[in-house]
Amino acid sequence: MNLHQFLDASTCNFLAVDAITSQLREAGFTELREADKWDIKPGDKHYVVKNGSAVMAFVAGSDPAAGFAVIAAHSDAPGFRLKPAPVMPCGTNPADGRTMVKLNTEVYGGAIWHTWFDRPLGLSGRVVLRSDDPVFAPRCVNVRIDDPRLIIPHLAIHFNRQVNSGLSLSAQKDMLPVLGYVSDSLGGHKAVTHMVAEKLGVDPDDVLDYDLTLFDCQPAMNVGADGSWINCGRLDDLAMAWCALEAIRTAPAGTRTKVMAIFDNEETGSGTKQGAHSPLLRTILNRVCRNLGGDDEAMARAVASSFFISADCAHAFHPNYPEKMDPVNHPMLGGGPVVKVNANCKYMTDADSAAAFKWLCAEAGVPCQEFVNHSDSPGGSTLGNILTGQLPMRGVDMGIGLWAMHSVRETASLTDIEFTISVFRQFFK
Repeated sequence: MNLHQFLDASTCNFLAVDAITSQLREAGFTELREADKWDIKPGDKHYVVKNGSAVMAFVAGSDPAAGFAVIAAHSDAPGFRLKPAPVMPCGTNPADGRTMVKLNTEVYGGAIWHTWFDRPLGLSGRVVLRSDDPVFAPRCVNVRIDDPRLIIPHLAIHFNRQVNSGLSLSAQKDMLPVLGYVSDSLGGHKAVTHMVAEKLGVDPDDVLDYDLTLFDCQPAMNVGADGSWINCGRLDDLAMAWCALEAIRTAPAGTRTKVMAIFDNEETGSGTKQGAHSPLLRTILNRVCRNLGGDDEAMARAVASSFFISADCAHAFHPNYPEKMDPVNHPMLGGGPVVKVNANCKYMTDADSAAAFKWLCAEAGVPCQEFVNHSDSPGGSTLGNILTGQLPMRGVDMGIGLWAMHSVRETASLTDIEFTISVFRQFFK
């Protein structure tokens, strides 16, 4: 699987974890279940899945107190998710009596709404099927409906002459995808359930519930004069998840334990059981430490001897909006990975961790850039300061430069992705 195939396969958080775990298994990693007793030895390669939407992978070290080398990214991206009972009738075809329906959605994260207009859209996510015990033994499967059955049609300019002067949108009115004409034979008010059941080859009555997300059906593609940029959805943060995956797949066993942590729900604050604000990673690392013969003292020493790379995309210099960037610290596409700095601690980077990451770049023969927000713009935050509230490690926030962050399609440099893989592999050496 290459980068383009990974991005095309990862149309939502659940399918991203499917793609990641498939690559991990090919590289010799085996799954550990949280509810099972673990038996980990130095050099073992394992992964742990949480909620089907987050995955932690590691190569066990030989010394439980030597520390952890951690790279973290996230699997989720802003967009639109179906609400319960999503089918909304909105008109009848006079020719055959079929009902036109649209789907009731809710905005997930900080999406740029208008970029979703007039695009062929599919549905993907997780489905819960009937089982003997949905409470303690749920039966969950992932689904992807590639057929472009949905579209969010824009209002014609003839009805809004000011559309190019300013656009005020209502998530509940303007952003609902139209499914089309649905007859009773296609499920009527349960049309989505029937679509899902047909795709999975199950009885519609066996579909108990689902978490479904819209996605742009167009594949990832190279753009730019020399084709060195990539344009697609969910680059933030699947590009960094791919880099972390490529590094952990080839990470050698050593004294320290090497870790890849792909969390979910970063775009909504990380405050879930599968998010960076949970004790998920801390619990896993503690169990690894104890399996390797360590105790509380060894775990405390390990955390103090660790280094953490929070890998999430940064804003690249935009040629049409140079005034939005810091006058000096504005990374360029293709200029190398970006260290992210913020005086108000929205990033965990400090001089110590920035210097360490720049040294890694130099060792890998890779250029390094810096990003600081324009002083009149507050900017956002990411995994670093959230996770280090659970695990007080030294660490740096970094990423690759990106255009149109949180658009339905974003643009980044393939060169920067290759640079970042090289640095991550250097980190795991």
